[in-house]
Amino acid sequence: VQLQASGGGSVQVEGSLRLSCTAPGGAFSGNAMGWFRQAPGREREFVSVITWSGTSTYYSDSVKGRFTISRASAKNTVSLQMNSLKPEDTAVYYCVMGRQSYSWANNVQLPTQYHSWGQGTLVTVSS
Repeated sequence: VQLQASGGGSVQVEGSLRLSCTAPGGAFSGNAMGWFRQAPGREREFVSVITWSGTSTYYSDSVKGRFTISRASAKNTVSLQMNSLKPEDTAVYYCVMGRQSYSWANNVQLPTQYHSWGQGTLVTVSS
């Protein structure tokens, strides 16, 4: 599945950005969508994911309370509203899609649970 992410850019500390990701070609029933990120010199880390129905969301501790993930009614578009941004949020953000399962639900933070990755969009937060 080809995922198309947009919305990255540069912002000052405490600013906001909104990322969007679209999976053209279908609603992809039963697939969760979300975001990982990778900062320079660091491993890729889980940020947030939302189920296909939109009823369940997951966040890393580092973004909980500041980021909000949502899914459009058409199901093939997911957005990440990022508020109160910090310099440590600077990273390339990757949109992901993964098939929901018992294994996935217990390991949402693992990159191996996601079969499709977007090209990445850079977010830079400066003080």
